[in-house]
Amino acid sequence: MRKNFGAKTYLYPMPVLIVATYGEDGKPDAMNAAWGGIADANKIALCLSESHKTTKNILARKAFTVSMADAEHVVACDYVGVVSANQEPDKFEKAGFHAVKSEFVDAPVIEELPMTLECVLEKVTEDGLLIGSIVNVSADERILDEKGKIDPAKLRPITFDSVNNVYLVLGEKVGNAFKDGLKLE
Repeated sequence: MRKNFGAKTYLYPMPVLIVATYGEDGKPDAMNAAWGGIADANKIALCLSESHKTTKNILARKAFTVSMADAEHVVACDYVGVVSANQEPDKFEKAGFHAVKSEFVDAPVIEELPMTLECVLEKVTEDGLLIGSIVNVSADERILDEKGKIDPAKLRPITFDSVNNVYLVLGEKVGNAFKDGLKLE
């Protein structure tokens, strides 16, 4: 038997994305965004309200970075989601984040968060969805495995559980993509 919940934003996993930009004054800014994801081979889509300072910065600078929130930095990542830069201009620093300018786009890479997509704004859809082209993915060596690939067990990315309003850590391997299903052929 199933229980119906109606139209809700219930989806597992829901990424916790930390979107970072530079303001018109060159100061770094970051926000927590759960409504976003990969939209094509080298594209990311973000659903951000026009009222966010980060959105205004993206539209002005045409660039942004997206870091994966991780278990180690859950407090700082939640903070940049519950506090608005429109009211707290020093929220980036108060979160304990440090910025390094991306080598590829006019946006900051957050040193504390070990995996980052570096993006340029490609377009804004008629519905206000921001579409960015991913020009580089950078990862701190501390989250790489012995083959030089990103190891989710070392990254410990978190997901937003919108049903219970909690963050969950990801990382347990349960199968092999593009392989296990072949057993049914």
